[in-house]
Amino acid sequence: MTVEAIRTRSGTSEFWDGAKLGMPVVIASAPFAVLYGALAVDNGLTVVEATMMSATIFGGASQMVGIELFGQNIPAWLVVFSIFAVNFRHVLYSAGIGRRIAHWSSFQKAIGFFFLTDPQYAEAERKGEKGEVAGFTWYMGMALPLYFFWVVESALGAVFGRLLPDAHAFGIDFLLPIYFLGIVMGFRKRPLWLPIVVVSGIASVLAHKLVGSPWHVSIGAAAGIVLAAIMAPLDKPMPKPDGDMESSL
Repeated sequence: MTVEAIRTRSGTSEFWDGAKLGMPVVIASAPFAVLYGALAVDNGLTVVEATMMSATIFGGASQMVGIELFGQNIPAWLVVFSIFAVNFRHVLYSAGIGRRIAHWSSFQKAIGFFFLTDPQYAEAERKGEKGEVAGFTWYMGMALPLYFFWVVESALGAVFGRLLPDAHAFGIDFLLPIYFLGIVMGFRKRPLWLPIVVVSGIASVLAHKLVGSPWHVSIGAAAGIVLAAIMAPLDKPMPKPDGDMESSL
């Protein structure tokens, strides 16, 4: 077998490894995508506009906020600022994942950041913690199915949304939160995991009650970051004195 054939087989294998990780997310996000498409049409968008919004923004929560604010008597800057508040966590994701994809080209990084989602970040972090390299082929193997099905399911929701039963009545809209809970639990062995999760959760719930959506997302994340920054030095062992200092004592 030639070297080129080995490389091709390796690349194909990496792509499918990523695709297999993405399929649970596709299933979990399907009701959310269909619900978005239906709500987008109900809020005045055409099927084409709703579909293009998914294709260009590719951000479920920010799309939901957008369709709720579009068409209302709200300044454009406030719409943009509200969407920024929802997606502020992606600033943190991109900073965190940067060290995992440092070996990529600038063009690959630009593509990778467009497809960066919560599960994409989590799986890249898991791969890095195992000492494995997050290759571009593997990354796109997970990203492309998520993107393709999100756009297709959004279009289906826009076309047939009114014919579908209420997702809330059957509880299928709860699949995505369950999946995200699984992502969080996957990092439970990390130092300081429990206090950071507890503080983030409490801050998010309080912010949702006192401030409202979508600010609770960023406020909860900020609370966790502040606690992590405070506790991180405390979690590190104190350095031992060197031999010369020990002998002088």
